[in-house]
Amino acid sequence: MTGAAPADTPANATVHVSGAGPAGLSAAITLASGGRAVVVHERAPDVAHRFHHDFQGLENWTTDGDVLDELAAIGIRPEFEYAAFRETTLFDADGREHTYRSDRPFFYLVRRGDGEGTLDRSLARQALAAGAELRFNDPVQHLRDGGIVAEGPHGSDVIAVGYVFDTDAGDGAYAALADRLAPGGYAYLLIHRGRGTLASCMFADFHREREYLARTADFFGERVTFSMRNEQRFGGTGNFRPFRSVRRGPLLYAGEAAGFQDALWGFGMRYAMVSGHLAARAVLAGAPDRYDEDWRARFGGELRAGAVNRFLIERLGDCGYRMLARRLDRAPDPRAWLGRHYRSSLGTDVLYPFVRRMRPWPRDADHCVMEGCDCTWCRCTHPQPQP
Repeated sequence: MTGAAPADTPANATVHVSGAGPAGLSAAITLASGGRAVVVHERAPDVAHRFHHDFQGLENWTTDGDVLDELAAIGIRPEFEYAAFRETTLFDADGREHTYRSDRPFFYLVRRGDGEGTLDRSLARQALAAGAELRFNDPVQHLRDGGIVAEGPHGSDVIAVGYVFDTDAGDGAYAALADRLAPGGYAYLLIHRGRGTLASCMFADFHREREYLARTADFFGERVTFSMRNEQRFGGTGNFRPFRSVRRGPLLYAGEAAGFQDALWGFGMRYAMVSGHLAARAVLAGAPDRYDEDWRARFGGELRAGAVNRFLIERLGDCGYRMLARRLDRAPDPRAWLGRHYRSSLGTDVLYPFVRRMRPWPRDADHCVMEGCDCTWCRCTHPQPQP
């Protein structure tokens, strides 16, 4: 296969993108809208092949501005189904109920999958309308002349296991913070228009996922009135890796392939679409070095804050969850309170280097940076120099 052209090649060269998730499709929309020929290669037979129409949250608290306005500014129209949630119910580690409200949405509920109304189907249509070519059942392991890598998670720092189902219950968003339900993470129940998603989002002890999911179902079943019909099991993974650079020679990584995911709660769709756009913009400008500068300026501080928050939560455990619930109880605007804890601050800047050393995340040197390596997900085993 002919590889993608490096970012500094003639403006009519085709750009190749590996992965048709939100990051890859966002990159394709930006590239095609900017006049470049673009081909998106996807190993699955359709978009969102690993999802089952489960609900996910498009977070809306890390910035003062609204996420839908940010997406519109980078050329993504909100033509997918979404629901704004300004109220959510949280159960703390002791099972106590806390309800939080804000004048502005905490998040927008969207569906993931290949069907009508999903985020993924909408992005694919927008990419096609802009002039991009989508090739399914077409995996690539090498982009010999460069391109954008947006293949999704390259590791499993967090997993979510749960059910999608039909229900007669009214709309609602519920979360539970307790290690007995989701070690290091949270459990959630999302219901909208007769469909529901229930899941345990775990950051540790993955081999006991069935046990945690059963506890989660029992927990919400005792506290929320809802039925489950036609339930279907699903699962997924995510990863967050604090790389100093997400450029590997002529390859620019975006979305979860770059580790762009909130280390505290696991939200990543916003980072995926914005990073795909920023990578494509660097290609259009013929300036690949600009990509690292742009993503650091846009959300580097948020990623560092998320990593520090994750480190603290893991050490405080259920005690930390109780403290979080009490702080949110006292906040005049819980959304704004959450947002402030994703801002760069002296505290996060001081703690982040320590957290980076303490966490078992790989360093950049653990990833292949051999001269001439063009793997999209490095599978190389290079001989080590002999002493």
